[in-house]
Amino acid sequence: MLTDSARRWLDEALTAAAARTSLWELRFASAGRHCGQEHADSVRVLLLKEARADATTLTRLYHHGTAAERRAVLLSLPALLTGPQALPLVEDALRTHDTTLIAAALGPYAASHLAPHSWRHAVLKCLFTGVPVDTVAGLAHRARGDAELARMLTDFAAERTAAGRPVPDDLHRVLTLTAAPTEDS
Repeated sequence: MLTDSARRWLDEALTAAAARTSLWELRFASAGRHCGQEHADSVRVLLLKEARADATTLTRLYHHGTAAERRAVLLSLPALLTGPQALPLVEDALRTHDTTLIAAALGPYAASHLAPHSWRHAVLKCLFTGVPVDTVAGLAHRARGDAELARMLTDFAAERTAAGRPVPDDLHRVLTLTAAPTEDS
């Protein structure tokens, strides 16, 4: 729950975003200070939606932002863009080792737009970095019958086992999802 002062700040920030004044981007950056870190993602996403941020604005905010600001941009993508124009932002986040960015990158936008090869590698990245696969939007749908993902998961498990390292529990769950659909399913 926001404090009264945070609520007033948010109302002013949303007004600035709706009017697209230059202040809204400053408010976007300072959301955590005014509303608390626990609300920062939600507040930033609200600001982006209210400003009707386009791909150019989202790209600028992502590349000039902190990890928290980048995360909010990634979280806002499915609400703001229908096409693949922000895929470079998702791909950039997936190249990091910041688990919060990886998780945010694998939301509904990535489920709709990420190419199969890149999506498979993103799932492996989750397993490698400890990001719960529950954060991967559309996992069951995209993994279903994916023989290449099954091969990659099996190879990854074999490498971990050969190195004396544990195989993440999520790997077995995803591997089960890759089973080819049957006539009953």
